[in-house]
Amino acid sequence: MAENKKDGGDAGQGAGTRVRVESFTISLDGYGAGTDQSLDSPLGIGGESLHEWVTSTRSWRQMHEQAGGSEGVDNDFAMRGNENIGAWIIGRNMFGPVRGPWPDERWKGWWGDNPPYHVPVYVLTHYARPPLEMEGGTTFYFVTEGIHAALDRAREAAIGKDIRIGGGADTIQQYLREGLIDELHIAIAPTLLGKGEGLFGKVDWHKAGYECTRFGASEKAMHIILQRKPDA
Repeated sequence: MAENKKDGGDAGQGAGTRVRVESFTISLDGYGAGTDQSLDSPLGIGGESLHEWVTSTRSWRQMHEQAGGSEGVDNDFAMRGNENIGAWIIGRNMFGPVRGPWPDERWKGWWGDNPPYHVPVYVLTHYARPPLEMEGGTTFYFVTEGIHAALDRAREAAIGKDIRIGGGADTIQQYLREGLIDELHIAIAPTLLGKGEGLFGKVDWHKAGYECTRFGASEKAMHIILQRKPDA
């Protein structure tokens, strides 16, 4: 299926720091992760099936120092997710499966010594922890003061580049309800999870001023870009 754009589909490009969601994948029934996250199931039961579209792309493989990979629509959307990113904000569940107070500082994320971010990453949590400096330019900062404080710190660190909001769904919803996200790329995978973390249930997207400005599909995912109207 050919990719389609509506008028103004890339409005706002180059207009200063934007807050973006990129490559957030949901199932056909609207879930961005499965239940029962664990060391063996980082995305919950069945969650890994959501991301087959991105893990097969050339962009993803290059980022993980692997050869090969597909090109086309999926690769185009995977590539755009890494463009002009100066800082990330993620929820604690995306950082790891540990719950409650940190028992120690041994857990350093899912990604090994050289995480794929290469910029400051602000982790939303209720429990303080010292910054964690990793290889490749990634430093995790643990923010206990809430989403606005994390955004302020990320904006300062981004130095004019964009801020990417990572998972999970609850983190994205918190920023959406405050009207703080400018653009979202959502991929819809042809799979059903049955239950998990839903993205759409707690946000009135139309009232919040979002419109679909771009869409395209491959055999593995339907991609849509939602942008918030400037006057919303």
